[in-house]
Amino acid sequence: MNTPAHLLIGAAAFGRPAQSRIILAAFIGALLPDLSLYVMAGTALFVLSIPPARVFNELYFSDAWQTVFAIDNSFLLWGALLGLALWRQVPWAVALTGAAVLHLLLDFPLHHDDGRPHFWPVSAWVFESPISYWDRTKGAGWVAPVEAVVALVVAVMLWLRRVPLWAAVLAGALLLAELWIVRQWLFFFVDS
Repeated sequence: MNTPAHLLIGAAAFGRPAQSRIILAAFIGALLPDLSLYVMAGTALFVLSIPPARVFNELYFSDAWQTVFAIDNSFLLWGALLGLALWRQVPWAVALTGAAVLHLLLDFPLHHDDGRPHFWPVSAWVFESPISYWDRTKGAGWVAPVEAVVALVVAVMLWLRRVPLWAAVLAGALLLAELWIVRQWLFFFVDS
């Protein structure tokens, strides 16, 4: 699933009550499982000037990068943190960790050959889903439009909830980003 959709869904699911601190925590939690990819790929591409083909075909699948992805995409780690947040009854921590767990639950069935070891540190096993959110040969032709519709619905839900202005503007920007990304995947980056 694309990151903007994760942020919108995480904020809609865990950004209650519609208070800045809770919504911000939900947005951040929904971003955290993908953040390392953006930092590492951004550094490789824009600071180190490594060609995109090497970044996404070699570095992405390297042991070093996969170790980082295993940590920040672990159901066990995020689940333990969510359990602790629920036990301690800390609303912003529940929003943050709940949105992160939801991110992982949505990613798990939508990664074909680029999945993560979601059960780290107990197992390095990676589920290879028959469905992909970005690869049209693995169903992205129907997954991406569904994802875009879900993103639209949850953005409208956030606006109807009368979230703070900054969150409403962010939701609008994320929705536009999601629609742009879906358009790119479906029409420019993937062969039929």
